[in-house]
Amino acid sequence: MAVYTLPELPYDYAALEPVINPQIIELHHDKHHAAYVKGANDTLDQLAEARDKESWGAINGLEKSLAFHLSGHILHSIYWHNMTGDGGGEPLAADGVGDLADAIAESFGSFAGFKSQLTKAAATTQGSGWGVLAYEPVSGRLIVEQIYDHQGNAGQGSVPILVFDAWEHAFYLQYKNQKVDFIEAMWRVVNWQDVAKRYASAKERANNLLLAP
Repeated sequence: MAVYTLPELPYDYAALEPVINPQIIELHHDKHHAAYVKGANDTLDQLAEARDKESWGAINGLEKSLAFHLSGHILHSIYWHNMTGDGGGEPLAADGVGDLADAIAESFGSFAGFKSQLTKAAATTQGSGWGVLAYEPVSGRLIVEQIYDHQGNAGQGSVPILVFDAWEHAFYLQYKNQKVDFIEAMWRVVNWQDVAKRYASAKERANNLLLAP
């Protein structure tokens, strides 16, 4: 079985300035994301050992650890590609992302309403977590999720397509304790092309994600 590996950044450390400074990007990717990758792999090894020994005393902790580290790895892998130094603004049909723009308007009433909801969800996360725009395959609509840690409070089957990291390690060196300022600044680097591709892929695979009435 393949193990999880740390993906390379799609840009250099300074690509998202001034919204995110190079030191944060380097520490966030090379240290924090790397730790989630290692944690997921280490937990898989521990689960394999538990199976071999038929020793299940730590199963609750191991399953929680796997969910925590694996979700951290997946969300961060999306996060890096959700951002670009040439991003920001609003998704528009003129930029080739009209389907995404229409879905946002249909699901939230307007782009302004969506932006306000995702901003508040990310900025008011208690402790550590994320604000996430996700495709929900049962209804076929977009929803905003407020995810605690990496895995709590997430809808089953929903596919994240835009993620705002609201953990302190994502912003504290630059924004101190002003999480809301960081989230507001994040809108200036959103890569709508990437989000639109994720939306299209999630819709295309919706029937394969789960069976629902």
